[in-house]
Amino acid sequence: MTRVRSPGDFPQEPGHELKRPMGLRDLVLAQILTVVGSSWVGIAAGVGAAQFGVWLLAFAFFYAPMAVAVYHLNRAMPLEGGLYVWARRSFGDEVGFMTAWNIWAYALSSIATVLFQIPSELAYLLGPAAAGLPEDRRLVDALLALVIALLTGAAIRGLALGKWIHNLSGAAVLLVFALLIVAPLWAWWHGAHLAYAPFALHLPPGDPRSLSLVGQVLFAAAGLEYVAIMAGETRGAERAIGRSVVIASPIILLMFVLGTASVVSLHGAHPRTAINYIAPIPQTLTLAFGEHGPAALLGKAAIVLLQIRILGAASFLYTGATRLPMTAGWDHLIPAWFVKLHPRYQTPVNSILLTSAVIVAMLALGTAGVRAAVAFGLLNDASSEFYALAYLVMFLIPICGDPLLRRMLPRTVAWICGAGVVTILFIVALNAYPFVDAVRPGVFAAKVLGTTLLVNAVGWLFYRARRARGAPAFGDASS
Repeated sequence: MTRVRSPGDFPQEPGHELKRPMGLRDLVLAQILTVVGSSWVGIAAGVGAAQFGVWLLAFAFFYAPMAVAVYHLNRAMPLEGGLYVWARRSFGDEVGFMTAWNIWAYALSSIATVLFQIPSELAYLLGPAAAGLPEDRRLVDALLALVIALLTGAAIRGLALGKWIHNLSGAAVLLVFALLIVAPLWAWWHGAHLAYAPFALHLPPGDPRSLSLVGQVLFAAAGLEYVAIMAGETRGAERAIGRSVVIASPIILLMFVLGTASVVSLHGAHPRTAINYIAPIPQTLTLAFGEHGPAALLGKAAIVLLQIRILGAASFLYTGATRLPMTAGWDHLIPAWFVKLHPRYQTPVNSILLTSAVIVAMLALGTAGVRAAVAFGLLNDASSEFYALAYLVMFLIPICGDPLLRRMLPRTVAWICGAGVVTILFIVALNAYPFVDAVRPGVFAAKVLGTTLLVNAVGWLFYRARRARGAPAFGDASS
């Protein structure tokens, strides 16, 4: 009779012990920071009164399978590398590597996009006098160079410092959403006529643009598994990460639903004002508190807090992106150069420096000219597709992964993850359709899917070239 595996059957390789500064509080705030992006309430508000029903669909068919998968897979394999390790030990080296490659591509493109937006956000905060800031190349380059240097230094210092950056940023998100949620009450108190119905159930319109918005919202709550990348740096990771999922989930749901309801109600009182999908929260707070007077300072304060959130989210994504090459190096899938740890802080210093270099190159690509900017934009548009492919692998693990691992999981996990597989395929299709009216849908879809395929082809060719040089496969005595 075959013995059922336990978590002890999936140990981290010896000699790779890392410092463990992360605790439960840090994980909960990191979950909120990672999942609750500021633009999603604007995108969800695009479906109007149907927002609550769309959020319920997102949480029932994507978030719930994600939470269940993360909870059980982390308990089985609480290892540094998270989803990459789960995929590799379930499906082998090739699938594991490509999963890590897609997460890495998603993280780098997301970080570059976030940093690219900082000059515009600062111009919005400083007012008309700073309107030319985003076009001042020297100033922008100096500002972004400073931010990247700070991110690099914080990453080398490790999570002993980084967790406080992430905690502060997670608290900033909570404060911004608290202000957003009470904004309709303030506006009503000052005479605004609002239709506020956060829990009304309506079906979204059936037109292609609305369906594209629904597809975006379905994937809005992604990110719960990201903290598992740092399981080897978490105290009691087997239990702590699962507990953080349980604690953070209801908070995240309420933030999304009530925050979106505020955007819908306040824009309903100003029907001539189109929703700003890039900065919906500052725009909504301006509608509630005005542009002048003491109350308007609340909107300015929220922009400052959002900047803190942006930098914290970039730092957290950056931390995860630097750990993936390190763990892949432990498994001999990439050169051992990536596994070198800082002698004092025990952080992957070479992986950190390479990640910084790639982000610098991507930012340069975004400002080097029209063609380069188009390439940067395509990477950004395809970033959700990269992440969705990694999620597809995660949902397949309880269904058709390692048989001995599947015996460790409750049978219901496979059925719940089956719903996640269907949802992810739906998301991959809808994410290739633009929700911005000015874009030609067919051309946009071809470019996004083509970019996704090209990036994955590059990763696969790198993997095959590495294997051709004789790198050991998973299960070999030398691996």
